[in-house]
This record gives sequence, structure tokens and C-alpha cells, in this order.
Amino acid sequence: MSRRRAATALLLAVLLPLLGAAGQAQAAGYRYWSFWDRAGDHWTYATQGPSTARPSDGDVQGFRFAVSADSQDATQPRGTADFATICATTPARDGKKRVALVIDFGTPSDAPSGETPPSPRTACARVPSDATTAEALAAVAKPLRYDTTALLCAIAGYPEQGCGEQVSAGKQPTAPAKKTATKKTAKKTDEGPSVGLIAGSAAVAALAAAAIWQARRRRRG
Repeated sequence: MSRRRAATALLLAVLLPLLGAAGQAQAAGYRYWSFWDRAGDHWTYATQGPSTARPSDGDVQGFRFAVSADSQDATQPRGTADFATICATTPARDGKKRVALVIDFGTPSDAPSGETPPSPRTACARVPSDATTAEALAAVAKPLRYDTTALLCAIAGYPEQGCGEQVSAGKQPTAPAKKTATKKTAKKTDEGPSVGLIAGSAAVAALAAAAIWQARRRRRG
């Protein structure tokens, strides 16, 4: 093997593990309540927040607590969602609308440390015809908890702490996060290279310089 090939092999041997570690360090999700609309037999990630969405009589909407990276990765509510079944015992009234809600508290793997998710449940909210989804949810699943930016943090008191906190991939925090950063804010703080990636790049550069210097020294010898 030539000296140049030996130097290249050394660089690759160091670079690949560092890049892999940097990628793993940046992989993360966020623990939060996602909001869904039901159309036919499938769920669609809602395009509005519950505080602005105004469902119609007969609509089915869902909430799911889970760890996910973004809307493309979000976990859907489980179970069969059918308006006729959920609102079977809630008759219609003039000036009111009925909204079927599916509330999925997630799995133990999604739960903050020390908390156990309640079983999924459904509810039929009968609310004024101009009510928002947030108002319908408040009618059947109190207490609700919001942070200072109006991000929905808890439904029916779950979880007791935390709000959209960041969770490293494959690792759960040892305790519920006290910081109530929103999903959007948490993403913003992740922009740019990580410290690990910068340190890895510096190490690669140093090794590259050393390999080139060694090759030149051998040629001169």
C-alpha cells in the first residue's frame, strides 16, 4: 500500500465513526400531544391548533401523547374512531354541536419518568356551535394544562410535568423536564452543528495534517 493510500485509509478509519456518532447525537424527538382530524377510516395531522380549529357537528378529532420528531413522524391515536358509536348516548340539541374526541395517552415508553399513562378513551363533547376544539376538549377532559405560549401540555392532568421537552433518540430522561419549551423553540435551539460534530471535525483535521506530514517526511527520508 502506498503512503498516500495509507494516509487515506487512516482518515476514513477516523472519520466514519465520528460522523456516525455525531449523527446519533443530533437524532432527537419531542414529547408532546399531537392533534388529529379523522376522515373516513384514517387520521390526518391537523393543520390548525385546537385553540383555533372549529369542528362541525359530527366531526371526529383525536389527541395522541407520544415522542416524535415532527408531524411526518407523529404517532396517530389508536383504536376505532366512529362518531355514531362515540356519541350514541349524546343526543343533538338546538344551538349545540357534538364533537367526538379520541384521547390516547400513549404508551409507557412515551411517558415521562415516574408516570404511567392512563388507558385511551373517547368522549362526546356537546358544546356551542361556534366552540373551538380546545373548548370541546375542556368540556370532557379537564384539567388541561398549557404553557405560556398556549402549547397544550396536559389532558386530564396527564402528564403532570413537562411540555414539549426534547428527548434523545433511544433514551428517556431520568426525570420529567421542568423546562416548558415548546416544540418549535426546542427545534430552534438545535439549529447549526453540534459540539460533538465540531470536535469531531477538528480531530479529523488534526489527524489529516499529521498523516500528510508523516507521508512527506518518509518521502524526504
